[in-house]
Amino acid sequence: MKKFSEIKEYVKTNLPNDRFKYSIIIGAIASVHVFLVLLFILLRVLPLVIFNICSVAAYAYCLNAIKIETDKNLIKFFYITYFEIILHSIFATILVGWRFGFPQYISGLIPFGFYICVTLLNCSTKKKYFIAISFGLFAAFSYIGCRIISTYAGSVYQLNVPTIVELLIYIFNAVCNFTFLFMVTLIFIIDMQLSANKLTDQNAILDKMASVDPLTGLYNRRSMQAFFDHAIESEEPFCLVMCDIDDFKKCNDNYGHDFGDIVLKEVTHIIHELETEHGYVCRWGGEEILILSTENLDTTCKIAENIRRNVESHNFLYNGKIIHCTLTIGVASHKQGNTIADTIMHADNRLYYGKKNGKNRVVTPYDAA
Repeated sequence: MKKFSEIKEYVKTNLPNDRFKYSIIIGAIASVHVFLVLLFILLRVLPLVIFNICSVAAYAYCLNAIKIETDKNLIKFFYITYFEIILHSIFATILVGWRFGFPQYISGLIPFGFYICVTLLNCSTKKKYFIAISFGLFAAFSYIGCRIISTYAGSVYQLNVPTIVELLIYIFNAVCNFTFLFMVTLIFIIDMQLSANKLTDQNAILDKMASVDPLTGLYNRRSMQAFFDHAIESEEPFCLVMCDIDDFKKCNDNYGHDFGDIVLKEVTHIIHELETEHGYVCRWGGEEILILSTENLDTTCKIAENIRRNVESHNFLYNGKIIHCTLTIGVASHKQGNTIADTIMHADNRLYYGKKNGKNRVVTPYDAA
């Protein structure tokens, strides 16, 4: 297990940037309008040629403005897109009729409106849904209005084109509309997936933070319980090692709590170097460190002695001065039938025996303390 201070800084999974997503959508819509300019030139419907040229210019403005606008102002580009599509569908229906399928574009505005309102509007969730529903209803009524206009008013231009051309224009509009729906749906799905991944990563970090002591990076008492349970269930032999920094209160009193924190961190580092591969290390409380060693008693005693010796020889630096600290350690081998509390008590008793008898020593079951 790594120290808390060594856990890699969480890099937030960036959702696709709102500017980028909206630029893709606007760029696609602008491309359709470029084609429609050419189409209406061929069909000789001058008002729609002019309208689509203006639409292309409007979307070109949007694409350029998106780069410099703040995130809060991105919603205005949705309004431009929304009402341009509504007006274009109605205008095209009035001029050339229903049969070419231009009102189809209105149907794509309903999911698009919900997506944009929910992601871009800076207001309460209730208000976001109210606005999205309002836009959706307006789009639905506009679509129905186009059908009514076409049925009762006919069209201004009576285009005499072959049936295959009419069908191809209808299919083109249908493909563009379904492509637009596909894009919005795909972006929504990607957002959902990335949001889920982000939440999973954040929960993993929170779990890590909840199980780790923030100062030393060691497991805390809460998280050690899982390792205790696993060790008992495995029925494999294990040992508990209780370490305590000698005269830690004097260390804090003489040099301050900041130096006390340094001592704890460096002692933790020493223990990690020697014990990480053999079990789990926990900050049990204050200056006490508990080790669950999966090695046998002899090996655990050797590890404990190496820890004590390395701490004793370590140079702790404080304001240019070298200060030495020591550890007293109690070792207990877990026996079948005993509880974890029993084994901790045996390790604790040996630790305090060592404290009363000179400190800076490892007390093991072999010492019959």
